[in-house]
Amino acid sequence: MSAPSVNYKVGNEKLVRVMDAASAHLRGLLEKQGRPEGGLRIAVIGGGCSGLQYKMDLVDGPRDRDILVPSNGVKVLIDPKSALFVSGSELDWSDDLQQGGFKVSNPNAVVTCSCGESFSA
Repeated sequence: MSAPSVNYKVGNEKLVRVMDAASAHLRGLLEKQGRPEGGLRIAVIGGGCSGLQYKMDLVDGPRDRDILVPSNGVKVLIDPKSALFVSGSELDWSDDLQQGGFKVSNPNAVVTCSCGESFSA
């Protein structure tokens, strides 16, 4: 029995661009989890102190209607609704002890909170 086909689009780095540090860290995480063909799903959900926040998960591949963006040797997956909010963003990685992790630098964010995890557009 073959897997059902997934209907997704391929986007480009105008949607999201992955910086070197984020790419290296993401590749390491995916290898460690045994899913070298996987990617990082970025979703924008309601919540956080500024109204919207990012939710990130490691995934095996795209879902229906996703936009797959190959960037810097890794794959980023975004649903169409979230794509409206992240267009033009850069994904970076920080080793900072207090606020380390994947960071999204988003030109659409009008207000961001001090922790960098929520925003309003």
